[in-house]
Amino acid sequence: MSTRRKFLKNALGAGAGLALTGQRTLALAQTPAASPLERNKDVARRYKETMNRRAATDEFFAPGYKRTRAGLQHLASNARDQGFASPGTGLRDAIPDRVDVIEDIIADGDRVGMLWRLTGTHKGDLFGIAPTGKKIDVHELGILRLANGRIVEGWFMADEAGLLRQLGSALPPRKDGRLVVPEPSNTGEDPDVVLRRLKSKPQVSVEDRNKVVVATSKISAPTGADRTPDYRQRRFGFQHLRDYGVAKGVAELNITRAFPDRRDRIDELLAEGEKVWMQFELVGTHTASLYGLPPTGKRVEAPEIGIMRIVDGKWKESWYFGDELGLLLQLDILQVLRGLPAA
Repeated sequence: MSTRRKFLKNALGAGAGLALTGQRTLALAQTPAASPLERNKDVARRYKETMNRRAATDEFFAPGYKRTRAGLQHLASNARDQGFASPGTGLRDAIPDRVDVIEDIIADGDRVGMLWRLTGTHKGDLFGIAPTGKKIDVHELGILRLANGRIVEGWFMADEAGLLRQLGSALPPRKDGRLVVPEPSNTGEDPDVVLRRLKSKPQVSVEDRNKVVVATSKISAPTGADRTPDYRQRRFGFQHLRDYGVAKGVAELNITRAFPDRRDRIDELLAEGEKVWMQFELVGTHTASLYGLPPTGKRVEAPEIGIMRIVDGKWKESWYFGDELGLLLQLDILQVLRGLPAA
């Protein structure tokens, strides 16, 4: 978590650079020589940068645009029909000084993956959470599908568990006293099938080869990942759960051990240069201790994104980000967040 001074510096610096960035990206969009991938990334950037100044308009969206998942999916679902004040378009009533800082962007075919930090100050009702005046700085990402220069579909996921932790808040209680637990999406494909399909085609580009490297990590009989000597895992998929385990001195009782029948499914692979984004579903049954929490016997499914950097066929870096609040809701272990200090 950034200090307040660092946060303000980052936010102000990002705001100052947006006008120049907007001019550059507009020029790029008007350049005939720009590749389709670069034009798609440009649309995604301008969409996000426009949201920093005002609500995004229809200029970015195709008729019939479909949002298949919201960033704050579980907070919104649990707040529905509870009489809470609306957080406003783009959360502007709840976070009036919101600034999104883009950290990564990748394009492959008609898809664009974009990672940013949602930053600002909690000054209004946020899905039933009363204003705290606290600073917010959490990751969010989107996978967008574009056609003819417009966004036709968007899938988003924000660090809702991290947001609650930063605000020092519990999930606001509903009138009926129950929790809205996410239903399994039943999406994705068996990694063995994905790998066979990838290998059935000539692996001409570095992107083709890197997708094979990453998909191999999810197959039923994976070989050990070939890593560079300085390989680094920058983030764990369920980082707050891991923080809980570290605080309890049981970091070794991780998700892989807690879900021994775990069999992930791959939704999407995006590759550009050395980078590969993998969207997948964690699927398994909680039959062993999870960071000291007793097994629940529950079957769970939670989306996760891995962002990898592959150099000469070896893993150089990885960063994972999962639907942590969704997993906690499915296992009914929201007390994990209460057991951690505000981030």
